[in-house]
Amino acid sequence: MEKTTTTVAAWAAPSATEPVALTTIERRAVGPKDVLIAIDYAGICHSDIHFARGEWGPISYPQVVGHEIVGVVTETGSEVSRYKVGERVGVGCMVNSCRECANCLAGQEQYCLKGNIQTFGGVDPADGTITQGGYSTHVVVTEDFVLRIPENLDYAAVAPLLCAGITVYSPLKHWNAGPGKKIAVVGMGGLGHMAVKIAHALGAEVTVLSQGLSKKEDGLRLGADHYYATGDGTVFTEKANTYDLIINTVSALIDINAYLGLLTFDGTLVSVGAPAEPLPVQAFTLFNNRRSFAGSSIGGILETQEMLDFCAQHGIVPETELISADYVNEAWERVVGSDVRYRFVIDAKTIGVTA
Repeated sequence: MEKTTTTVAAWAAPSATEPVALTTIERRAVGPKDVLIAIDYAGICHSDIHFARGEWGPISYPQVVGHEIVGVVTETGSEVSRYKVGERVGVGCMVNSCRECANCLAGQEQYCLKGNIQTFGGVDPADGTITQGGYSTHVVVTEDFVLRIPENLDYAAVAPLLCAGITVYSPLKHWNAGPGKKIAVVGMGGLGHMAVKIAHALGAEVTVLSQGLSKKEDGLRLGADHYYATGDGTVFTEKANTYDLIINTVSALIDINAYLGLLTFDGTLVSVGAPAEPLPVQAFTLFNNRRSFAGSSIGGILETQEMLDFCAQHGIVPETELISADYVNEAWERVVGSDVRYRFVIDAKTIGVTA
C-alpha cells in the first residue's frame, strides 16, 4: 500500500512582517530509510528569527522554523536499522547532504561542498519541497541525520544542544581546548553560556568577555574562572597577548582587531556568531604573534553525537525557559532584545492548542 503524507499542526511565519501563527503543514510519507518523530520540545534560536523575517535574503512562505528538535520515534521505514519506535532522538540544523563530496565522506556534512540540506528553508531531496522545521508536532527525517538523546540529560532542556551546543563544541574541540589552555568567550548569551560550560568541562581556564557585568554571577556559576567587562576598554590593554583561543559568539559588529590583540602566540579567534556586516581585519594585527582569525559552523553528525554524549557524561544542558507555542512571538521579541537567560524551548505538546 502506498504511503501518504501526514498533515500536522505547526506555527509558521506567513510572511517576513506578520507574526508567527498556527497552521497545518504536510510531512512527507515515511520512506524506507526515514523515521517519523513526534516532537516534544523545540528550541528557539536567533537564526529562526533572522531567517523567518527575510533578513538573510528572500524565502518561501509560509515557513516553519526551528532546528533544535527532540522527540520520540513513532514510526520507522522498512530499512531503518539505527532507531526503534519509542526511542528519544534529536534533529539539529541539517537533515541531509550530498553524502558524496570529500567533506561529507570525512564526516563533515556541515561543510558539504554542494550545500547541506537545512532543517528549514532547504529543498528536500526526497520530494523537492521546502523543508519545514521544528515548531511543529511531527517531522520526518532520514535516519542518518537523526541523533540519539542520552537518557540522563534533562529532556525538556536538551534541545538547544543541537545548535548552540554543537556550534561551540566543534571549535573548542578542533582548536584543542583543554587543560593548560586559556579560553575567552565573547558574549554571554545562548551560545556563550554553552561555550563556558563546555570549555570548563574540557578542563580549560575560561574567561568571559562581555559588554557589562550584569551576567557575571551566572558566568562564574556556570564555570568561568574570570569575567571582564569590555565596555571601558581597559581589558584590551590589561589582557593583551593572553588567550590561546577566543570564541566570538556575538552576531553584532565588534572591534575584531581589539579582540585579536588579546591572543597569545599562535592564538586563534573563531567567530561562530554571524553578523550581516563585514568584520574588517587589519593584517598587521594577525602578523603580531602569528595570530589566526577563523570561522566555524556547526558539527557533523558523528561530532554532534559525540557532543551529546560528552554533555551526558558531564551533566551539561543549556539554561532554558520552557514556553507554550502561543508565546513564540513574545519570545522572539525577547530574543531580539537579549532578554532571555539563556534559551527558550517550546513545549511541543502545546502546538495546535489555542487559547
